[in-house]
Amino acid sequence: AMPFLPCLKKKKSPVPLGRSIFQKHTLPIQQNYQALLEMCLKNKCLFTDDNFPAHISSIGTGALLKKLPQNLQWKRPHALHRTPVFYAANRKQLDLCQGLVENCWFLAALEALTFHQDILAAVVPQNQSFERKYAGIFHFRFWHFGEWVDVVVDDRLPVNQAGELVFVSSVYKNVFWGALLEKAYAKLYGSYEDLQIGQVSEALVDFTGGVNIRIDLTTAPHDLWDILTRATYSRSLMGCQTHLGVYFPSVSLPCTQATKILKNGLVAGHAYTVTGIRKVTCQYGPENLVRLRNPWGKIEWKGDWSDSSYKWELLSPKEKILLRKKKEDGEFWMSLRDFKIHFVDLTICKLTPDLMSQEDGKKWMYSLKSGRWVKGSTAGGSLGFCNVTFWMNPQYWLNVLPVEDSKKSLGSCNVVISLMQKHSSKHRNRAPHLFIGFSLYKYQESNRKLPPAFFTRHQPVNKHQVFLDEREVTHDFHLQPGVYVIVPSTLEPQQESEFILRVFSRKHEIVDRYEGKIWEDFFTKHFEQVSNPEINAVQLQRILNNICWRNFQSFHLSFSLDACQSILALLDLNASGTLSIQEFRVLWKRLLFYLEVFQKRDTRRSGKLDLVELHAAVQETGISLSNEICNLMAIRYGDPDLKISFESFVCFMLRVEIMGEAFRNLTQDGKGIYLRESE
Repeated sequence: AMPFLPCLKKKKSPVPLGRSIFQKHTLPIQQNYQALLEMCLKNKCLFTDDNFPAHISSIGTGALLKKLPQNLQWKRPHALHRTPVFYAANRKQLDLCQGLVENCWFLAALEALTFHQDILAAVVPQNQSFERKYAGIFHFRFWHFGEWVDVVVDDRLPVNQAGELVFVSSVYKNVFWGALLEKAYAKLYGSYEDLQIGQVSEALVDFTGGVNIRIDLTTAPHDLWDILTRATYSRSLMGCQTHLGVYFPSVSLPCTQATKILKNGLVAGHAYTVTGIRKVTCQYGPENLVRLRNPWGKIEWKGDWSDSSYKWELLSPKEKILLRKKKEDGEFWMSLRDFKIHFVDLTICKLTPDLMSQEDGKKWMYSLKSGRWVKGSTAGGSLGFCNVTFWMNPQYWLNVLPVEDSKKSLGSCNVVISLMQKHSSKHRNRAPHLFIGFSLYKYQESNRKLPPAFFTRHQPVNKHQVFLDEREVTHDFHLQPGVYVIVPSTLEPQQESEFILRVFSRKHEIVDRYEGKIWEDFFTKHFEQVSNPEINAVQLQRILNNICWRNFQSFHLSFSLDACQSILALLDLNASGTLSIQEFRVLWKRLLFYLEVFQKRDTRRSGKLDLVELHAAVQETGISLSNEICNLMAIRYGDPDLKISFESFVCFMLRVEIMGEAFRNLTQDGKGIYLRESE
């Protein structure tokens, strides 16, 4: 055995969600933009969104309300400016300013987005305006837990008595795309107040569906400049954050424009956008510079290479004119050395994660798997926290394949694994994140779920797992080609949440071991709306016969009522005549296991096993039966030719397993049992 504790990075106290197993991640309301637009144009009316009304409830219920102006009003852009413009492509890109919502993280990511017009156009559809086909309705697209969602809003925006926007605004007062995008993002996450606290990394992923690489600048890699260079000249978005400062507690704080400005001009605990890099030639030699922007649109760095720094005099006149900009717009230069000193981390979001591999231009694969940690079933907790239940967690088999055109054909493969938890609340900041992480194991086979004993005998590849109370945990691995098993988990057992697992590499295969999409679809369809489901034999038959069984499309798979009654009799432990949800979960996991074994041994794909195949299938499950017992069971459960269908194999295996368990529970010496008449 090898008990070890995971590395825990804590920002705030973990609070268990305490959700019922039926409470799922809240999906955003889907509204058809085109249909709503056409309806408004036809009726000659302006759209009003009842799902996110022009009301205080859309702003929030907490501290943000205290900062609002007394006479808050909601007005459309036509009432605020003579010639409102949705998006001005000819304007300077970085033209947004933060409002009362303390969402510097959102704005820093948004401004990074403006450097990639094609990515921006995917989030902000450009064929929208305040003139042609205007009906007071706009829409935006966000990557939301594995899928792109379209969010519709009306253009009523909160303003003060002077008609100035209360939240995000543009330097150019007639440009409104930023304010409307912020409103759509607030709608997606519940309210404006739900944007108060966050991380640049989250918004970058929401805008791109990309993968984040986070670099701790206190221990920055020696090739940081090379990484920044590759990121700048590829499809990457970059954001960073300053240290919290001497006088601020070590917790995640929102950004306010008061008391946090340091003497050097930086804002403590604040998000910035990386807008460019440049290697310049000074009189004493080359210097690497990083250009940054404060989302406030003001308050700049005052040190070396700032707008008023003497350092600019060390450059040639031409270079100084091209780079130096004496303007208080929040954008400034600083040396790479100062950047590493004054900023705590750098987040680089790439649409393909080849940043660290130095194999730019090569094609990467991307796989996404959805799953769920369920109390009593798949919420096993971390290995260091609870060895006894760790094996219960979902498992994903990953086959890392060699790539012929790789520069390192004989070496390791770059694999990025990302685990993201889904919040259950409609409101982003009302459900605290759980501490999540994952273990990666090297494995030789791929035909079954790893048993509990495996985890006591083997150490994971990532020996020091990091569990974070953040939305997403991402790790970059260099793996030899071969078979691995990914085990995602919460830190503590019995904590419930949905999650998505993403894998990026040059070439791989990934398979969910038992707890996958079939269960999610089935669970949603049959149990979502039921508080205490109990399933009788007729309902069990209907459920099993309506499931889309994978790999069985070639022939009809059906369960008879007699078979369902037999299954019920075996699993109905409290003699109620029905199966509870927990009893059904036991059955479901066994069914998926039996299905895999049956398919493997049914080499002729006939949908039936003969006696030889049946013996092999029973051995495959790890159960030892004599030939005589196997033959007797084939006579009982088989057809006249002693062929066993999947339905019969399920009844056969359930009886063998449950009788074996009963024997082990009743025997005193392991050789026999004494039964009373009732037993």
